[in-house]
Amino acid sequence: MDFHHVPVLLKEVLEYLDPQKGQVFADGTLGGGGHSGEILKAMGEGTLYGIDRDEAAIQAASERLSVYPGFHALHGNFHDVKMLLPEGVRLNGGLLDLGVSSHQLDTPERGFSYHEDAPLDMRMDTSKGMTAADYVNTVSEKDFCQALRDYGDEKWAARIAQILIEKRKQSPLKTTQDLVRVVDAAIPKAVRRKDDGHPARRTFQAVRIVVNDELAPLEKAIHDWVDLLAPGGRLAVITFHSIEDRIVKLAFRKLQNPCICPPKAPICVCGKKPLGKAIGGAIKATKDELNDNSRSHSATLRVFEKGEEA
Repeated sequence: MDFHHVPVLLKEVLEYLDPQKGQVFADGTLGGGGHSGEILKAMGEGTLYGIDRDEAAIQAASERLSVYPGFHALHGNFHDVKMLLPEGVRLNGGLLDLGVSSHQLDTPERGFSYHEDAPLDMRMDTSKGMTAADYVNTVSEKDFCQALRDYGDEKWAARIAQILIEKRKQSPLKTTQDLVRVVDAAIPKAVRRKDDGHPARRTFQAVRIVVNDELAPLEKAIHDWVDLLAPGGRLAVITFHSIEDRIVKLAFRKLQNPCICPPKAPICVCGKKPLGKAIGGAIKATKDELNDNSRSHSATLRVFEKGEEA
C-alpha cells in the first residue's frame, strides 16, 4: 500500500523534541509514519506509540516501521489519548500534525480532493460517522453558512449556503464535483479567476472539519497530552490554518498561566500552578522547505515544554 506523506517541518520537530535513546514518544497523527520514522531512527532504541483514526494509515505505517521493535500502532483518535495509551505511560515527547494527510488528498475515493470526482466522503475514519454527503444534504442553510465562515473564512458563505440548498432540492449532492459546482455557481467567475488557489478549497476545509469534529475537542486534547508528559517533556503541534493555530496558542497560554484569580488580586489564591511554558513561538517553514513541499506554506509549529515540577 502506498501511503506517502512528506513530513512537514521535520527538521524543526526533531530539533525541539530532541529524541534520545530509551525515551518514550507518541505521535497522535501517525499518517504515513514520516515523522514517527525519523523520531524512532533518532532514538535508536525507544518506544513510540503511533495513533491514527485512519485504518489505512495504521496498516501502511505498521508495515513501514516494523523494523523498529519499539513501535506500537494504535487505532483511534488522538483526542482519546488517555484511553489509548497503556496506563502509567509518561511521554518524553508528543507530536500532533493536524489536518488531512497527503495520502488522503491523493486518494480520490476518500473524497477530500476538489480536483477529482469521487464520492463525497471526507471521513478520516471510514468505519464510522457521517459522510460529507450526509452533512451537506441535511445541514440547514444557516448552519452551513456559519460553518463556512467559522472554519473556512469564506467571504461568499451566505451565497454558497443558499446555492447548496437550491441544488440539493433538485438532486442530492453525491460527489466532490457536485460540491465544487455549488461553489462555482455561488462565486462570480471574475472573482474565481483572481483567487490564489482553488475557489472550493475553503468550503472543502470547512466541511472536512465538521465531518471529523476536528476543533471542538482540540483544547482538551492538548491539556491531556501535556498531562501525560514527563517533567521536561515536550509537545509539538503543527497546524495548517488560523483557527487551529489560535486554539493551540490559547491552550498553551492557559497551561503556562492557569491562574483564574482577578487581575488586581494582590496574591494568587486559586492554587493553580503553571504546567510549563511555550517555547519557540510560531515556527514556520524555511525557504528551502517552502520550495520543496507546497503543504508547508500554511504550516505553523508550536511547542510546549512541561515544567520540571509540574
